[in-house]
Amino acid sequence: MKLIVAIVRPERLDAVQRELQAVLNEGDQYRLTVRAVEGHGRQQGEVEYVRGQPVRSRMVSRVEVTIGVNDDYVEPAVAAILRGARGAEGGEVGDGKIFVLPLDDCVRIRTGERGRSAI
Repeated sequence: MKLIVAIVRPERLDAVQRELQAVLNEGDQYRLTVRAVEGHGRQQGEVEYVRGQPVRSRMVSRVEVTIGVNDDYVEPAVAAILRGARGAEGGEVGDGKIFVLPLDDCVRIRTGERGRSAI
């Protein structure tokens, strides 16, 4: 089992969800958590004017998409996120990152199920 954490542009979230829905055999029933985050990387922040002076914000708004998948779905899910999150012409600075982490266990609170079937 793996935990996939993707940081993507907010305007690409719908495309990422559509791509994931197409590859994860559960239709609209796949489990996904999304939250607003801010951070910085290579992309420069937007220029704002404060009292007539240009100020560049270091932080950029993004969304963090977290999804737990069984091993068979890791590569299809990563490929789907790539397709949905990339900008025009094969991508550009600021499109985001995908992290794939080991997931030792998963427990469904309602039933107490553990492991692969709990995802």
